[in-house]
Amino acid sequence: MQPIDKHDDEAVAEDPHAARAAAPRTPRLKPGERRVHILQTLASMLETPKSEKITTAALAARIGVSEAALYRHFASKAQMFEGLIEFIEKTIFGLINQIAASEPNGVLQARSITLMLLNFPAKNPGMTRVLTCEALVGEHERLTERVNQMLERVEASLKQCLRVALMDAKAQPQPEHVVPLPPDYDPALRASLLMSYVIGRWHRYARSGFTRQPSEHADAQLRLILQ
Repeated sequence: MQPIDKHDDEAVAEDPHAARAAAPRTPRLKPGERRVHILQTLASMLETPKSEKITTAALAARIGVSEAALYRHFASKAQMFEGLIEFIEKTIFGLINQIAASEPNGVLQARSITLMLLNFPAKNPGMTRVLTCEALVGEHERLTERVNQMLERVEASLKQCLRVALMDAKAQPQPEHVVPLPPDYDPALRASLLMSYVIGRWHRYARSGFTRQPSEHADAQLRLILQ
C-alpha cells in the first residue's frame, strides 16, 4: 500500500471537480432492474416478525430514494403487491407443471405439489404474508381476490391429480408398493383438505415469526390425508 501524500489530499479538497471524479460511482440500475429491486425490498420488509403496515415512505427510505422515484416504476403500492403476486403465481405454477410432467402417479403428484407449497414460504418468508393475505389488509380488494383465485387454481390442480389417480386405479391393477385407494375416494374433498392444511401451515408459520416450519411432520400427515 502506498503512503498517503498530504499534498495530494489538499489538492483534491481544493478542487471539487477532482473530488467528484475520485469518488466511486454507484452503478445506475436499469428500469427493469429497479422494479425488481423495489419488489425484492418490499418482500424483505415483509419478513419482519412484526406485522406493521408497510408504507411507501418506509419502502422508499429503505431503498434510499424518494417516494416519487417509486411511482416512476409503479403507479401505486397495489401494483407493487401485484408484482409480488405475479412472481408467486409464475413460480408455483411453473413448479406444478414440472411435477406433473415428471411424476406419472396422481397421488404422488398431489403429495409433491403439497410439499412444494409448504416449502415455498420457507425460502420466501415475506411471501407468506401475501399468500395468507395478511399483508394485503387495508390494500385494494382486488389483491385479495387475485390471491384467492390463485389458490383456487392450485386446488383445481390438486383435484385433477387425484382424479387421474382414481381413474388409473379403476382402469388397471396397481403395483404392490402402491396403497390402493378406498372405494369412496373423493378427489374434490381430498384436494380441499390439502389446501386447508397448506393454508393453515402458512398462517402458523407467519404467526410464529417464521420459526415453525410449514413442512414439520408433513410426510406422516399427508399420508393420512391422501390415502
